[in-house]
Amino acid sequence: MNVLLTGSAGFIGSHIAEALTAAGHRVRGLDLRPDGLDPSGGPSGTADVRDSAAVAERLDGIDAVCHQAAKVGLGVDVSDLPDYASVNVHGTAVLLAEMARAGVGTLVLASSMVVYGEGAYACQVHGPVRPAPRPEEALRAGRFEPDCPECGRPLAPGAVAEDAALDPRNVYADTKLAQEHLAASWARTTGGSVAALRYHNVYGPRMPRDTPYAGVAAIFRSRLLNGQEPLVFEDGAQRRDFVHVRDVARANVLALERAAADPAARGALRAYNIASGEPRTIGDMAAALAGALDGPPPRVTGGHRLGDVRHIVARPDRARRELGFFPSVPFGEGIAEFARDGAGPARLPVTTS
Repeated sequence: MNVLLTGSAGFIGSHIAEALTAAGHRVRGLDLRPDGLDPSGGPSGTADVRDSAAVAERLDGIDAVCHQAAKVGLGVDVSDLPDYASVNVHGTAVLLAEMARAGVGTLVLASSMVVYGEGAYACQVHGPVRPAPRPEEALRAGRFEPDCPECGRPLAPGAVAEDAALDPRNVYADTKLAQEHLAASWARTTGGSVAALRYHNVYGPRMPRDTPYAGVAAIFRSRLLNGQEPLVFEDGAQRRDFVHVRDVARANVLALERAAADPAARGALRAYNIASGEPRTIGDMAAALAGALDGPPPRVTGGHRLGDVRHIVARPDRARRELGFFPSVPFGEGIAEFARDGAGPARLPVTTS
């Protein structure tokens, strides 16, 4: 297939470009930064997903779109709101409108675990419940675990499936859910197919560093490379699912091929958790990186960020069953590689568009 890949110069996008090329697809990039893709036979130069003319030009001759372009991270403060809405929501709307005009009917959308808010919880008395956002006074007092909204008892965390209620709790999460809603509307209207891949905590080579929007693994690594201990918020027991970027890239190829080939996928959005299925704590990640870099052990600070969730891990069963997706990079091996990586700019293989 001829595939338009937005965000092609990014951390995840650059790996997807390699995976698509290795699978025999032809990749055309769209990014604000140079992506290293060979533009022969197609439009060249950098472009913004919010620029309808540039998007239309790049959709010429395209069979499917893999949409990774986004402003990522939790956000710094409310001054980030316009940028998140502009890039993630407006940019996706422009892309979908131009896809409809061009008759391109297959989309893989980079979504995120953040659309779930807090993960799955159960109360011993009231069964499955959805806790409210944790109040700042509780966090300041070191009470990090959410309580049952009915009786205040401690909750047991579980794993979320794709049919869980969606409850975004920060601006990035709001915009990722908005992308899903827009894509679902586009699919219903045009008869197109959408695979929304809800990435869990992605890590691996080329992960950005030293930015306020970087992921926790990159923040820990930056401190270790500077000879400083990783600073772990709360008590370090927050549970996450860390999935390697090459596994995420492979999931995109599988989802793209299924969405393009399966008539049953038409006219709807289908969501998939893309996760390792092996939850770990933030403290585990920090300790593993410190060990791999022979650096100082993590320091648990008790600090917190409003908008963070306590536990969010996934059931990846649907991706295994429908896409044939199984993670292939073991955590220890992936962390060792990530620790060695210099986090330099992506260097992509030459491909044709």
